[in-house]
Amino acid sequence: MRSLSNLDYGVFFIYFIIVATYGFWVYQRNRKADATSKDYFLAEGSLTWWAIGASLIASNISAEQMIGMSGSGFKMGLAIATYEWMAAATLIIVAVFFIPVYLKNKIFTMPQFLSQRYNGTVAMIMAIFWLLLYIIVNLTSILYLGALAVSSISGINFQVCIWGLAIFAVIITLGGMKVIGFTDVIQVFFLILGGLATTYIALDLVASHFGQQGALAGLKLISSQADDHLHMILKRDNASYMDLPGLTVLIGGMWIVNLNYWGCNQYITQRALGANLKTARGGLLFAAFLKLLMPVIVVLPGIAAYVLYKQNLFHQDLMQAGEVNPDKAYPVLLNLLPTGLKGLSFAALTAAIVASLAGKANSIATIFTLDIYKKAINPTAPDKQMVWIGKIAVVIAMILGIVISPFLGIDKKGGFQYIQEYTGFVSPGIFAMFLLGFFWKRTTSAAAVFSAIGGFVLSVLFKFLPKIVSLKWLAAFGFAKANSDGIYEIPFLDRMGFVFLICVLGMVIISWIENAKMTLSHGLEVDASMFKTSRAFTAGALIVIGVIVALYSVFW
Repeated sequence: MRSLSNLDYGVFFIYFIIVATYGFWVYQRNRKADATSKDYFLAEGSLTWWAIGASLIASNISAEQMIGMSGSGFKMGLAIATYEWMAAATLIIVAVFFIPVYLKNKIFTMPQFLSQRYNGTVAMIMAIFWLLLYIIVNLTSILYLGALAVSSISGINFQVCIWGLAIFAVIITLGGMKVIGFTDVIQVFFLILGGLATTYIALDLVASHFGQQGALAGLKLISSQADDHLHMILKRDNASYMDLPGLTVLIGGMWIVNLNYWGCNQYITQRALGANLKTARGGLLFAAFLKLLMPVIVVLPGIAAYVLYKQNLFHQDLMQAGEVNPDKAYPVLLNLLPTGLKGLSFAALTAAIVASLAGKANSIATIFTLDIYKKAINPTAPDKQMVWIGKIAVVIAMILGIVISPFLGIDKKGGFQYIQEYTGFVSPGIFAMFLLGFFWKRTTSAAAVFSAIGGFVLSVLFKFLPKIVSLKWLAAFGFAKANSDGIYEIPFLDRMGFVFLICVLGMVIISWIENAKMTLSHGLEVDASMFKTSRAFTAGALIVIGVIVALYSVFW
């Protein structure tokens, strides 16, 4: 039934009131007459480790995970959880090696890093590029998929849903990073509570269908009824191999996806850049622990839906244009929940969407205001004016997202894979530019420009190269697979790995040539002592890594 009962609306209304009231209280408590732009955009010195960790997860988990990753769980199984579990390991690396460099060199935005490390031209190119990427790919997909999910569950008109989500997110965003960071703690609470409730009911539905009771019984039935969906490493004959090509998820392109997202992404790192090193690392470690839990919330329901689908349940509910649409699995499950719990899960989904929208909008405003407006339009702008410019940027970005999102075909490809593949066109070049900029002082600005532009060009080339030249010879090494037309294509994660290696090699060669001409390089302040961690952090990190190793060992 695509509707919510009065009790469901009541549960959702309680969630809305709690978030709005707490957000307003945080805003009033931290409001200062002389508040600076860094207070507004970064919440400098205000966020605790648990607020940083919760905000990281709330900003990361959205419709593309709740809907898209559940859909991928339905289609390919537990293997899609690699994005979450490898992210946990990545967060440890970012906490140890990346964050100290940012904080030591007083880096507050990613374009500022590029300006300080390379030059203003590189920074401005990437600032404009990031704005376009955040609005056209990320903001639009979160808005569109979120509204689609909310509409399919509640029966409310799609346009009402998309405008409602946007307005809710804008209200939170206008309060600044303090409000976003602390309200995200509540958002994560609802996300986890509602998500676990949905997973429990899904597993119980599986058990009930086979004449048993309880989530544990459902879990055992999934292991017997869908054993092919419980493997982390896909074999070459798997239909989803192009999305997750075997060992690449452990030793290849998956690292580029995660290290670029968690370490070189304004949208994410912004939460930690206003804190001291101990607090920032604590927040990242907390986020890593939460990441271990996420597949239970976003992947397991999709696998449960697959088992029920195999038992000839809700076939028609999953159909779209004559084909099964895996992205409908999660909304279908929510519609099966009992009254009250459906409202809780609906609140969890809304919390995930709104938190991600608010975080993305704040990052858009930060980059536009600090790196474009302040640098190129009005260098003498006072802090108060910059805060207002940031708020205007939030509103404009959200309106643009609403207007253009229906025209991008986001629902055709599959929400989660849509974002991963299209951001994958730029991730290798950006990550190479950051990595060498961090740890090799001789890297030059020309090399950075090559990586940024050349990385994108190479990604496009590798995407269309199979239509021009046969890549069958790569299939022997597992780096290509024939599609339905018999054309051997490179999986996009492998494509990212190839582009990254070429970018690094090109940057090294260009930097050697320029350094031979005595071109001055701008190194950052980096020393070995920066990477030393506390005993508590080291213990927590080892636990996270140990759990990941155990999970891959069990579900290999």
